Amino acid sequence: MKIKENLKLYFKYASVCTQSVMEYKLSFLLMVIARFIIAFCELIAVQFLFSGFTQIKGYTYGDVLLCFSVVQMSFTFAELFGSGFISFSGMVRRGTFDRMMLRPCSLILQIMGTSFAVGRIGPLLTAFVTLALGIRHSQIAWNIMTVWTMTAMIIGGMLLFIGLFMLEASFCFFSIQDTSLINVLTYGAKSHGKYPIDIYGKGILRFCTYAIPYTLIQYYPLQFLLGKSRNWHLAFCPLGIIAFLLICYCIWRFGVKHYKSCGS
Repeated sequence: MKIKENLKLYFKYASVCTQSVMEYKLSFLLMVIARFIIAFCELIAVQFLFSGFTQIKGYTYGDVLLCFSVVQMSFTFAELFGSGFISFSGMVRRGTFDRMMLRPCSLILQIMGTSFAVGRIGPLLTAFVTLALGIRHSQIAWNIMTVWTMTAMIIGGMLLFIGLFMLEASFCFFSIQDTSLINVLTYGAKSHGKYPIDIYGKGILRFCTYAIPYTLIQYYPLQFLLGKSRNWHLAFCPLGIIAFLLICYCIWRFGVKHYKSCGS
């Protein structure tokens, strides 16, 4: 019952944020178009690359498009629902978080509800276009397992990036100011994640497996999806992101417990 009430409250938050943005329809439209063009330029860069190559380390144009669309879609959904964590340092400096702590409502729900990034529809449209192109150019035999794998990769990727946003927000409890250190692992991962991680070498592959588990939502399930491995267990690797998200949540709770108002 509590989950149902929280979801209802979150949708109210999202509705208010959407209505406030739509008050300026032309500004909203221009923002969506601009973000669509920026994201579409990344797709064009991939197409230019494959105009001179037929494959990269065994990955074809269609394979890379599928990988690109999964990461782009995951990151866009994470920004859509978790953008409140991105601007969390401002809440701490302005004392907004102090007021949140006095309310009988989940802190995470309130933070996520402060910002619903509707403008991320632009990159999301690009991701859908890329996914359609990837499916068209790939040789994947679509069935229940491959559909599950694709869906799990997108949802798992969204949770991974939200966890990283939460981790960055947790640092603000001690530094007050946003350090932007996690941006290397979020925006950097989105930029480089459009290609399968193993093309960057074994060192990066190990880091993305044991430090920040990008491989659980990209490399390993992608091997099963593309038919490079017959190990069906790889299709369930994205479920491992739940453990990573719990770790991020524990760090968040530690930060909340030791939080001291900055006096704004």
